[in-house]
Amino acid sequence: MEDTKMEDSSNQREMSHEEMPETHSKGGLITMPFIIANESFEKVASYGLVPNMILYLIKDYHMGVAKGTNILFFWQAATNFTPILGAFVADSYLGRFLTIGLGSICSLLGMILLWLTAMVPQSKPPPCDLMTQTCSSPTSAQMTLLFFSFVLISLGAGGVRPCSLAFGADQLDRRDNPKNVRVLESFFGWYYASAAISVLIALTGIVYIQDHFGYRVGFGVPAILMLLSALVFFLASPFYLKQQASKSLLTGFVQVIIVAYKNRNLTFPLPNSTASYHHKRDSNVVAPTDKLRFLNKACIIKNPEQDIALDGSAANPWSLCTVEQVEELKALIKVLPLWSTGIIMSINLSQNSFPVLQASSMDRDLTKKFQIPAGSYGMFNIISLALWVIFYDRAILPMASKIKGKPVRIGVKLRMGIGLFLTCIAMVVSAIVENARRKEAIRSGFQNNPTAVVKMSAMWLVPQFCLNGFAEAFTAIGQTEFFYSELPKSMSSIAAALFGLGLAVANVLASVVVSIIDDITSKGGKESWVSSNINKGRIDNYYWVLAILSFINLFYYFLCAWAYGPTGRQATKVKSMAGR
Repeated sequence: MEDTKMEDSSNQREMSHEEMPETHSKGGLITMPFIIANESFEKVASYGLVPNMILYLIKDYHMGVAKGTNILFFWQAATNFTPILGAFVADSYLGRFLTIGLGSICSLLGMILLWLTAMVPQSKPPPCDLMTQTCSSPTSAQMTLLFFSFVLISLGAGGVRPCSLAFGADQLDRRDNPKNVRVLESFFGWYYASAAISVLIALTGIVYIQDHFGYRVGFGVPAILMLLSALVFFLASPFYLKQQASKSLLTGFVQVIIVAYKNRNLTFPLPNSTASYHHKRDSNVVAPTDKLRFLNKACIIKNPEQDIALDGSAANPWSLCTVEQVEELKALIKVLPLWSTGIIMSINLSQNSFPVLQASSMDRDLTKKFQIPAGSYGMFNIISLALWVIFYDRAILPMASKIKGKPVRIGVKLRMGIGLFLTCIAMVVSAIVENARRKEAIRSGFQNNPTAVVKMSAMWLVPQFCLNGFAEAFTAIGQTEFFYSELPKSMSSIAAALFGLGLAVANVLASVVVSIIDDITSKGGKESWVSSNINKGRIDNYYWVLAILSFINLFYYFLCAWAYGPTGRQATKVKSMAGR
């Protein structure tokens, strides 16, 4: 793909194919448009279904707000968690190519079924009787069809989203190329930029189509886009570099824990006794590392004649594991603390409801004839993320490299730290802006009228969205690159799914935080900070709580980053310098 070409450090010219060693006959830049288009179409299609779905359930399925909201909550929860399952399936059984392919087909079938609910009158309850004001409830068969479409779409997202990024990185990852780090960094950046643009199109274009042309067209367009997504992906099949799946990683992790416990009373072999550890045939890893040393007992050979089969494998995998299995589990455990530091930022990013309430009570007019919808201000988050990726990749790094006369890049841990700092500032700005808005509302006599519009431009909300967009650009991209680089190649899909898992956990914790604050601040008959009347409530104090949690999380990140030590590349560099 043209956008993934890197600037040369001496004259900033774009890197040509000749600069990337042809160590493989497949893969490379030619596959990038197909892989990115696959997930981009999937994101536009699936994200475009969400905003108006509650209106569809209320109007066409005659559901109450509470029931419809609960259904959508479980649907989104499933969509957020299925990528982890998809990652394990890809890395352990099917491989990334088949998992993406099957996921694309599942999403397509789900969207076709959802489109049929809008096209076929018998698939949903008849319209309400205007004369008697009575509405028929959906039958079990009608609800089953609707739920099955949701399930297929969630399963499809679980197959595509965790594997697409790792599958694309597989095509470009050339460890023998000195510019490999820069290639991957640029790919991750452009990948997230395209994903952000896809979501932006979904939240504007698809929603506009549904509002103006109805659900028959509004659900049909996503189905067509998903068809294109699947066709584009399979069209480039001959060009892909397809990594084979290894044995079940999840089973391997459980085996390591059980065997290490069973062997807890064993003594460790002498430091140089590599023959005492079981490893794969022709493996470069013949002895486990010293970190989390207690797990090393899972790969100690007690009796070679009984423990090792004729082909060199373990006679009983539940009594003896390989060094590789032990190191994979260690790698996952090692990155989990740094993974957890991104959850607070994700909680901040999930604050969508309160900004909409704020915007609806502020002046949203850009001109006399155009007003920005209250729910559209979140697009500034996505726009700032995409613009920063482009500016960073095409301007900042080339300029810095030209000034220093050598390739320049910001370390992955530093980028994650910058993002976490920016989300702290975003919450501080949110609190200050809301405090000013609330004071203006009270000054205008609107304390008991939360729907009144104060004389304060809603554009004051834009800085907090932009700061969170920049924070996501630094931390989300940095974390994904970090996971992919630090975890073994056999765990690439899991690496790509970890950030999404953080988002899912953050969605749950965000509701917990709101509930706790609501319970504490409403005791004694007091007005809750998160009251539906935002002029009586104190959303600014709620933002200050998130800001404090964000600053605590920043210090927690510093501790985790220090404890982690050098990343894989930094550690290699340190070792090479020490050996000189």
